[in-house]
Amino acid sequence: MRRLPPLSALRAFEAAARHGSFKRAANELAVTPTAISHQIRSLEEHTGLILFERKIRKVVLSDAGAQLYPVLREGFDAFEAILDRISQSRKRAQVTISATSAFTVKWLVPRVANFRKLHPDIDLQLQASDEAVDLDVSSVDIAIRYGQGNYPGLSSEPMFADAFAPLVNPKLGVRNPADLGRFPLIHFEWMRKQPGNPNWQNWFAKAGLPCPSDLGQLQFSDEGHAIQAAVAGQGVALLSLALVADELAAGHLVQPFGPSLDGYTYHLVMKGDRSPTPSVGAAADWLRSEVRPAHG
Repeated sequence: MRRLPPLSALRAFEAAARHGSFKRAANELAVTPTAISHQIRSLEEHTGLILFERKIRKVVLSDAGAQLYPVLREGFDAFEAILDRISQSRKRAQVTISATSAFTVKWLVPRVANFRKLHPDIDLQLQASDEAVDLDVSSVDIAIRYGQGNYPGLSSEPMFADAFAPLVNPKLGVRNPADLGRFPLIHFEWMRKQPGNPNWQNWFAKAGLPCPSDLGQLQFSDEGHAIQAAVAGQGVALLSLALVADELAAGHLVQPFGPSLDGYTYHLVMKGDRSPTPSVGAAADWLRSEVRPAHG
């Protein structure tokens, strides 16, 4: 008969060791940090070992804890893998992908049919949010993040870089920068206001032109709405070339002149502390395959 500590105490220890934090372990397990502390204290009393060194605002594994952690991690990963494999035979697999609202609508949604052809047994759930989700405590499997790529503790790889240029419905007859005075400039708000964001002010600076203060403006809180306004001929918009590739190919929008501005980079982000399940791996491979023909 195995003389093992309670499973709840082992789960609390593994989560705290993985996060290096009682608070984050508590968030993952939906309990209080005090409950995590009590569980680990109980485990230490059961084993007669000190598993953590308690320091101000953080905890560090002791030598004994460092030996126990990888064994438990591999064990829980094995439990998760076999349960996932068993459940796959009883229900459909599901993968949740989080991305910004504009990226979801303009880049992901048009490509979902390709994924269904490749993997008819896996359901995609697209979560559109301009706020970065915490992969450690959410049900999101893959996040598409837009930025400079510094995502500590996560597995991250670049998908493609973005660029912005003036785009307009060809029916407006905009051909050179002098025509900008005849139509409103379409803007959208950036979630994070940074000096290097591609916006009209920076575009005029790169073009070597004064930024007029008396031009008409049309402001949106959502990038997708700005795209639709440009397609509808409501003005001239500074838009992501990656997100409007279909509109450009169909002739609904044109780029009458430059220059273009560098945007940021889209990254494929997953949890960094474990290998993806087969269904999540299939979705990640599909995303990589979609990038190659469009941006290769």
